[in-house]
Amino acid sequence: MANVKPLADRVLVEAAAAEETTKGGLYIPDTAKEKPQRGKIIAVGTGRVADDGKVTPLTVKVGDSVLYGKYSGTELTLDGKDYMIMRESDIYAVLN
Repeated sequence: MANVKPLADRVLVEAAAAEETTKGGLYIPDTAKEKPQRGKIIAVGTGRVADDGKVTPLTVKVGDSVLYGKYSGTELTLDGKDYMIMRESDIYAVLN
């Protein structure tokens, strides 16, 4: 992976692969696949800078599996892998 360091309260998330089949075993064609809404955090920024200049660290960390909004962040491809760069506020939950 290319060396990417998100700034401020942004995180770099490796998007999970889209589902290939349904629970019943039917194949899903590429045109019907939904964009994944989960992934793994690869890199985090330093934190949110408040109006008074203090930096609040992020609550998520590298390695966390997360759920994020369908239209959150910006998609990018690095070294053939799909990533999303988004603000921490775009993340809905951390999966255990």
